[in-house]
Amino acid sequence: MTKDEIRTREDFINLYALHLGLDRFIEAQDKWNTYQTALEEVKAGKKRTHWIWFIFPQMEGLGTSEKSRYYGIRGRNEAIEYINHPILRDRLVEITEAVYNNEKSVYEIFGNDVIKVRSCMLLFASVSDIPIFQKMLEKHCWR
Repeated sequence: MTKDEIRTREDFINLYALHLGLDRFIEAQDKWNTYQTALEEVKAGKKRTHWIWFIFPQMEGLGTSEKSRYYGIRGRNEAIEYINHPILRDRLVEITEAVYNNEKSVYEIFGNDVIKVRSCMLLFASVSDIPIFQKMLEKHCWR
């Protein structure tokens, strides 16, 4: 997409996200120590702030908000790149294990955002053999 082809705000968001690649996730997770905040909230049993899109990413097109579009994973190849990125993989595994091991249910922790967590688990279980994603799917009967 060229500068002349940008006609809408959505076109701009998509172009900018493509330009940044996976760095858009690192930037969001590191800004204001957001990843650490997310991990603390999960361990405490309640998501209270706004970080779901870049901590538990899902396929592009599943959400309609600007953040959902910006942080949406753009296909299988980007999902594989994400899970092979050492920082992003380790963080996703760590926070998923915190959810899995929490005494509160995933529904109590995330409320309405639970569907995003489910979508994230389905995505990364489909592109990796990391056990925690499959364990989450089985524990919550998600298919």
